[in-house]
Amino acid sequence: MADLEAVLADVSYLMAMEKSKSTPAARASKKIVLPDPSVRSVMHKYLEKNNEVSFEKIFNQKLGYLLFKEYCETLHCEPVPQLYFYEEIKKYERLETEKERELKAREIYDTYIMGEELGRTDRYPPDAVEHVWKHLKKNEVPTSLFQPYVRTIFDILHSVYEKFLNSEKYTRFCQWKNLELNIQLTMNDFSFHRIIGRGGFGEVYGCRKADTGKMYAMKCLDKKRIKMKQGEMLALNERIMLSLVSTGDDCPFIVNMTYAFQTAEKLYFVLDLMNGGDLHYHLSQHGKFSESEMRFYAAEVVLGLEHMHNRHVVYRDLKPANILLDEYGHVRISDLGLACDFSKKKPQASVGTHGYMAPEVLNKGQSYDSSADWFSLGCMLYKLLRGHSPFRQHKTRDKHEIDRMTMTMSIEMPDSFSIELRSLLTGLLQRDVPKRLGCRGRGAEEIKSHPFFRGIDWRVVYLQRLSPPLIPARGEVNAADAFDIGSFDDEDTKHIKLTEADQELYRNFPVVVSERWQHEIAETIFDYINHEADKAEMKRKNKNKLGYQEEEQSDCILHGYVKRLGGTFTATWLTRYVRLYPNRLELWSDSGKQPELIFMDQIEEVCNDFVQIKNEQCIVIKLYNHSKYVLTNSDEIGLKEWHLSLKAAHRESIDMMTTMAEKATKIYGTEIPLKHMGKRRQQLQQENAAATAGAANWEQKIIQKELQASSSSSGKQQQQQQPTSQHTNQRKYSDQLQQAPRISSTVRYQLD
Repeated sequence: MADLEAVLADVSYLMAMEKSKSTPAARASKKIVLPDPSVRSVMHKYLEKNNEVSFEKIFNQKLGYLLFKEYCETLHCEPVPQLYFYEEIKKYERLETEKERELKAREIYDTYIMGEELGRTDRYPPDAVEHVWKHLKKNEVPTSLFQPYVRTIFDILHSVYEKFLNSEKYTRFCQWKNLELNIQLTMNDFSFHRIIGRGGFGEVYGCRKADTGKMYAMKCLDKKRIKMKQGEMLALNERIMLSLVSTGDDCPFIVNMTYAFQTAEKLYFVLDLMNGGDLHYHLSQHGKFSESEMRFYAAEVVLGLEHMHNRHVVYRDLKPANILLDEYGHVRISDLGLACDFSKKKPQASVGTHGYMAPEVLNKGQSYDSSADWFSLGCMLYKLLRGHSPFRQHKTRDKHEIDRMTMTMSIEMPDSFSIELRSLLTGLLQRDVPKRLGCRGRGAEEIKSHPFFRGIDWRVVYLQRLSPPLIPARGEVNAADAFDIGSFDDEDTKHIKLTEADQELYRNFPVVVSERWQHEIAETIFDYINHEADKAEMKRKNKNKLGYQEEEQSDCILHGYVKRLGGTFTATWLTRYVRLYPNRLELWSDSGKQPELIFMDQIEEVCNDFVQIKNEQCIVIKLYNHSKYVLTNSDEIGLKEWHLSLKAAHRESIDMMTTMAEKATKIYGTEIPLKHMGKRRQQLQQENAAATAGAANWEQKIIQKELQASSSSSGKQQQQQQPTSQHTNQRKYSDQLQQAPRISSTVRYQLD
């Protein structure tokens, strides 16, 4: 029965793998819905405040670039050939051979440079043309050949970008960015398949993300098991290290993290899925590797270590079991649980796997840095060639004996090893750190320039263009059976209780790596979701229900959908389209005929902190008449921006009216200081109530007048016509409201 379950698990897993390669619509089992376009108001404020609205910041984001390109192609008044020039330059820079680069360079020169010269547009500086031509005459094609043009292209695109910011494509960017910043993953966002590995704190499963259909590996760590083994710092360290190496320039030789999230019982890392097995597994299946085969794996691992070391991370656990293969045979370094940041303080802990640990790591109390990884690399390469670690002779399992041999034994290289290989391994396995290859001042460059790697084009290696010596079998899982992997015994952790203090440790554990999420969206469902959103936008435009564009031209500070606590009989959440102006807050219902109005001088306080009401974080607005308005938003970014904007508008209103009251006092004179007006509170409240009622009556007359005018103009055709749109009513109302009688500016502030 267990065998049947294992087969079914394998079949389900392989089917999910195939499905992930199908069309986006079939790939996703959970549909993404973009937020309302009005979110632009909130998001622009948020991005501007965080200095994220610059051309460089948006252009260098995957989704920002795609939407900017769409704007240039479809909405901009003139063609933008510079964008295509830029794309061709990027293609040129990714080419692996000089011959390919030479052909591409001449194609670019003929199409974009000579065409520009013949057109006499003078968009590019003459020295840029001369720079490229000089190199091409000598058949020199460095990857930086067109860099002088890139700077000018960016200057030209800057002028287009200003118009992009006022377009619907920027609105769409705000929608996607809002979606990204509000991601809160749960188990329901993934479908799980077979177990593919197990570690000290939990298991690793193959899984599929529901909204994009992309396959991932999910590492699940049991919080109770972590507590039992006192591994809290290890789990948190892995999360930090994965974030460090997964952001910025992507490295194709490290298993990167895209998400991390948690439940009450477990921690989850969502990682690149490597379904080709690991080098330890293939060493047992394939047998020992040849020098040329080992050279391929060594080259890719060296680039992975270089990526970590450039970020001041020492890996500390390099061994064949941690080198995973993808479906094409390329490798990635996995499991950063023991990795450490040495940028501020060098580590001294003795951690790692015996037989691969450097002498300085075994020497307790001795500081070390990236030097430890180069020694481990020598041990791992030796094992790939000989089937065992150089310090683990005769398959001994005695850790102390292995450590003793690491510290004292002289390694004898077999006669079958080439001179270059012997030199490489001898250099890597030097016990004296300053003499070790990779530790003499140039880091990874010392290994890359070693004679063993002579003839290797490291750019070709980085682009994964070298042919792997071993390609994992297609249609197979390339991992141990679920039965052999085994499972944990829940009885081990039955007595462990998780406290609030335990959970507080993981408060900042969740993360979404922006670059990787955007690439996932771009390669799966970006076009499909945009197409669906465009259709929805068109329907709204036809109904004339889109009002956010017009607000950009008014004095509206912020606008968008918010939930207000209200209801006739029970307290329920009512969706309102809210507009914040310097002097008032308007809350519009779906009918769009008359808003709820809160004038700034009616507000006593906008509470400093959010208040938990009905399981929601809420903004509480207290009025002088002792009533309250409770607002919330499922969008965390939006809620914070509304809170900040409301407080700022209220504060500015207070400052302005206080100044006006003081001026009025000086002009008309008074014997009663403003701060001693408590005795007149009742009288002023009555005056204020009368003024408020007068304003309300005037507003009601405006609305009634509009309705009567609409009725008389329609005549007998009234029933055949569409009702006045929500936004049209809102705009007319708002325009006339500016002329409404207002409460005396001195009245409200004399109450205090």
